[in-house]
Amino acid sequence: MTRRTKITAAAFTAAALALSLAACSSSGTGSTAGGNDQVGVSLIVKTTSNPYFVAMEKAAKADAAKNNVKLTLAAGKTDGDTDTQIQAIENSISRGDKGILITPNGSAVNNEIEKARHAGLYVIALDTPPDPANTVDMTFATDNFAAGQSIGKWTADKLAGKKATIAMIDLFSDQIVSVDTARDQGFLSGMGIAVPDKSKNGSEAPTGNYTGGKGGQYEIVGHQAGQGAEDGGRTAMETLLSKNPNINVVYTINEPTAYGAYQALKAAGKQSDVTIVSIDGGCTGVGYVKSGILGATAQQYPSKMASLGMEAIAKIARGGAKPHTSQGLDFFNTGSALVTDQAMPGLQSIDSAKASSTCWAN
Repeated sequence: MTRRTKITAAAFTAAALALSLAACSSSGTGSTAGGNDQVGVSLIVKTTSNPYFVAMEKAAKADAAKNNVKLTLAAGKTDGDTDTQIQAIENSISRGDKGILITPNGSAVNNEIEKARHAGLYVIALDTPPDPANTVDMTFATDNFAAGQSIGKWTADKLAGKKATIAMIDLFSDQIVSVDTARDQGFLSGMGIAVPDKSKNGSEAPTGNYTGGKGGQYEIVGHQAGQGAEDGGRTAMETLLSKNPNINVVYTINEPTAYGAYQALKAAGKQSDVTIVSIDGGCTGVGYVKSGILGATAQQYPSKMASLGMEAIAKIARGGAKPHTSQGLDFFNTGSALVTDQAMPGLQSIDSAKASSTCWAN
């Protein structure tokens, strides 16, 4: 090799290295921290009014202490509050954090997440995959569609061929969030009810036949938004009962909503005639299964999401490997389990006694 060739090759190698480093920076890894350096990370949850996200904060704090992470906590004022989350992302960028863990309150935060990644922060979504999924570097979440499907299959089996008069209490009516559509449509899929439009709730035929279990007729009384809260669940249930007092199945986005719905049913003297199903699997929700308020719920693991996310950012900031998505999904599935004290043949589930040992405190 001539001297000129050697110089050209060296220049090419240096250029390639520079491009490689630039690519790493643009993907959100930023500069590498030393092994003993403290790493700054922000955890931005939807709201601290829901114990689910409080459990995330608790797990993140514990893991931060183990991984020499300086953790900053932030939360929306209510579920759906994107303005507060946007400000928290801006603050994280200004501090020079290495990464952000966020449960997005909606797509309005996407542009700010892009700014954070462009600034070199590694951004991980927890619980709620953003739309589109590649808005963040990685997501640790429940497969919410599968969780919804499990309670839908259980409900269809329990009906044993009876007509299902269904109330759907979702999260929002004024915005679309993936966790909302995935749980709602997963439940309907488990029931064996077709959903033509996967991008929004409410596209299913209002009447028809469900094919889950022994199959039978169904009627969707309506979709109401409960905002993920007890008072919202009660108001939504009251509205749906006014439309049709013969409701015998209630799907709810989460357990606080489910308890609000139960209160409305109890006030109407109908609590013993209706099967309520939900998703979360918190300790209080598991108690609802034990007491018979809920027929079934799907337990998920927010503490696991937060711990995995915290460990991932700490490792990446110090030059470690990036996490990978689960096979066939665009996120890492942290799992779920059907919880019921009325097990159905052929449907895998755990009872409330076992679920109480794996639930998150609330």
